[in-house]
Amino acid sequence: MDNVTLLGLTAGALTTISFVPQVIRTWRTRSTRDISAGMFATFCTGILLWALYGFAIGSMPVIITNVITFVLASIILVLKLKHG
Repeated sequence: MDNVTLLGLTAGALTTISFVPQVIRTWRTRSTRDISAGMFATFCTGILLWALYGFAIGSMPVIITNVITFVLASIILVLKLKHG
């Protein structure tokens, strides 16, 4: 694995992991009062487009990290829509 791919995977992993505490907290408390549905809807759309871009250019770091981030952010959005 080259250094650029490793850099991309590391950056993506840290960005993706940053959503885990919010998913856990939102899941446990069912509290989404302070979460903006509009922001998360826009964010999820952007992340989905990044993943599609990753597929288009064949970049595994872009694909992997954005697919996982999309799933985590979508969980928060769904909980917001369900419990908000």
